[in-house]
Amino acid sequence: MSDPCLTVERASFAYDAKALVLSDVTASVSRGALVGILGPNGSGKTTLLRLLAGLVSPLEGRVLLDGTDMRTLRRRDLSTRMALVPQETQLAFEYTVLEMAVMGRYPHLGAFEIEGPDEIEVARDALRQTGTLHLESRWFNTLSGGEKQRVVIASALAQLERRLREPFSSESGEEGSRNRFSEILLLDEPTASLDLAYQLEIRSVLARLNESRGLTVVVSTHDLNFAAGLCRELILLDRGRVLAAGPTDSMLEGTLIRKLYGVEVDITTNPRTGRPTVVPVARAPDAHLS
Repeated sequence: MSDPCLTVERASFAYDAKALVLSDVTASVSRGALVGILGPNGSGKTTLLRLLAGLVSPLEGRVLLDGTDMRTLRRRDLSTRMALVPQETQLAFEYTVLEMAVMGRYPHLGAFEIEGPDEIEVARDALRQTGTLHLESRWFNTLSGGEKQRVVIASALAQLERRLREPFSSESGEEGSRNRFSEILLLDEPTASLDLAYQLEIRSVLARLNESRGLTVVVSTHDLNFAAGLCRELILLDRGRVLAAGPTDSMLEGTLIRKLYGVEVDITTNPRTGRPTVVPVARAPDAHLS
C-alpha cells in the first residue's frame, strides 16, 4: 500500500492477563482506502477497530497515525482526525437529530465553549451529506435503524470537519488541513440488524463519502457480500491473528474463506455489479468449532 495513514506494527492486546485477543498483528490502511475487517465471532475485529481508533493501546507493538505513534497524541487531537461509529448507539436522554450531529463538534470546542452558528452549520452539512437533513427536528429514538445509522455517521463527519478551526491555506502548495491530515471513519458492524434496503443505503453513503470527500473508511463486518460490494481491500482476522490481507478479489477466495470460517463457498462475479458474490454451501468437514 502507498501513503499509509494507519499502520499497526506487530501489535498484541489483551483485556486481562488470561489470553491475548490480538497477537502480533501487522496491517496498514492507505489514505483514501476502503478497507474491510472480516472474521468469525471472537476473531478480534472490534478490538482491532478500537486499537486503530486509539481507544486502547497495544501491550506490545505500536499503532501509527500519519507516521506518529498514537500514544504520543492527545485524545482531543485523535478525535478530530478519526471517528468511530459503534454497532449500536444507546442514549440516556432524548436528543433531536440535529443535536446528535452537533455532538460531533464537541472535540473542537474549548473548555466551557458552546456551539455557535458555524458549528450548527457544519452539523447540518454533515446531515446533508448522509441524506438526513430533512430529519433534523425528529427525535433520534423515533428513527428507523437505517436512519439512526446515517445520523450517527453524520455526527462522525461533523467530528472530522476541521475547516472552522484550521482554515485552508495555499502556503507551500498545501490545500489545507484536509491534505495534511487523514480523515478516517471507522465503523463496527454498520449494517448489523438492518434490512437489505438499509444495507444498500449505508453502503452507498460510505462509497459516496469516500469518493467525494476522500474519506478513509475502515469497516468491521460479518457480511462478506457487504464487504465485497464496498471494500477495495480486506484484512482477514483468525483468532486474533492476520490470516491474510490484500485486494478484495484476492481475499474472497474459496481456500481462504474455508480457513477463516470453516465453510465451503461458491464465489461468482455478479454480472450487474462486477463484484464477487459469496454463497455458503456447506460446513467444511475439518472445520474447527469455537
